[in-house]
Amino acid sequence: MAGPSWIEGYAIVSEDGMLANASGIMPDALKFEADKRFFEEGMDGVDVAVHGRHSHEGQPNSPGRKRLILTHHVVNIERDPANPLARFWNPAGLSLEGALDNLDAPQARLGVVGAAAVFALFLDRFDAFHLTRAPDVWLPGGVPVFPQVPSHTPEAVLEAAGLKPDPRIDLDKAKGLTLVTWRR
Repeated sequence: MAGPSWIEGYAIVSEDGMLANASGIMPDALKFEADKRFFEEGMDGVDVAVHGRHSHEGQPNSPGRKRLILTHHVVNIERDPANPLARFWNPAGLSLEGALDNLDAPQARLGVVGAAAVFALFLDRFDAFHLTRAPDVWLPGGVPVFPQVPSHTPEAVLEAAGLKPDPRIDLDKAKGLTLVTWRR
């Protein structure tokens, strides 16, 4: 088992490091056209999308992409009856390498889109993590990007995992939307 050739994560977060509000919904305040374009271009460059059961990428090319959907509702891995390109995967029952072999993508480039438990699983394996910050958006009691948030900032979590920041990019300067890619 060779393992993935590249693992990158994608998240847009509020000022307080949240991916969604307290109801688990990504509010419109976290949706920006510039971030959507960056995300879609990045995901179009990966072979396999990895996400939790309640996450999705929802872009035009999503249906044609192989995917691993993390869940504890299966013992190790099972085919998604609704999507032949997808597998329900329990990392407690099967390694990532085993899951990729089952998907016939042993050396795939992975795009990880969350949620917190999914991102935490890959913290020590990310080659890159793309963290977009939405300005002036606060989601108290929301769903954090990493389990350590809000007691730690997303940036502190990434740094503690051994990732280093690239220079900040203004994705939409007029709206104050910024992106920092963290690399191993």
